[in-house]
Amino acid sequence: MAQLDWSQCPAVESIAGKRSGAWVFKDTRMPVATVFENLESGATIDEIMEWFDVTREQVTVVLEFAARSLDAPPRP
Repeated sequence: MAQLDWSQCPAVESIAGKRSGAWVFKDTRMPVATVFENLESGATIDEIMEWFDVTREQVTVVLEFAARSLDAPPRP
């Protein structure tokens, strides 16, 4: 699977010196990876929103962006 180009996701940013340049939700210090780690551990989106002070829209945009990466490439 190709690596995601997170620069194309409107809900995230990477700033040198902010969380070592990790991809974080815009205007936060919360790494995007935290969503996936917590979902994998059984957390719900509601719990993630409560624990990390992010919105449902932010989480949904990131999940949809990641899901689109799984779409099959167009056939020639």
